[in-house]
Amino acid sequence: MSRTEKIDWDPKYSVDVEEIDECQKKIFEMFNELIDMKKSNTKAKECVNLISDINDFSKLYFSREEKILKKRGYPDFDSHIKAHRQFIRSSIGLRREIAEEVNNLTLEVILELRDWLVNHIETSDSLYIPFLRIHQYIDDRNKK
Repeated sequence: MSRTEKIDWDPKYSVDVEEIDECQKKIFEMFNELIDMKKSNTKAKECVNLISDINDFSKLYFSREEKILKKRGYPDFDSHIKAHRQFIRSSIGLRREIAEEVNNLTLEVILELRDWLVNHIETSDSLYIPFLRIHQYIDDRNKK
């Protein structure tokens, strides 16, 4: 993937939980919108607002995922939520930096934050898929 291109959600990112997949799609759309805004030199206030929206939505997205993982007793739960907190801290930091100086919002900074999220989905999130599948299988068997 070129570092400047927008990213479309792809089934390879799926974690087999529709609610979480929908959150992924939404946050990808938000990052794509931010990339468009930066390329078109949108006013800083609008960019700051969208970064705030990304931050708020990521909290919702992560809390949904964490609720599912906690309910199932995911063994790597603590380190997984630490990674989520790292992303939120980074997005809050970016919002603060831009509020202080609009030139702090570079395409590179946006892509770094976005790429961190994509990497998290491809690595950390992919680790819990088999765990959740096993639990779903057990639940389905117990219903019979």
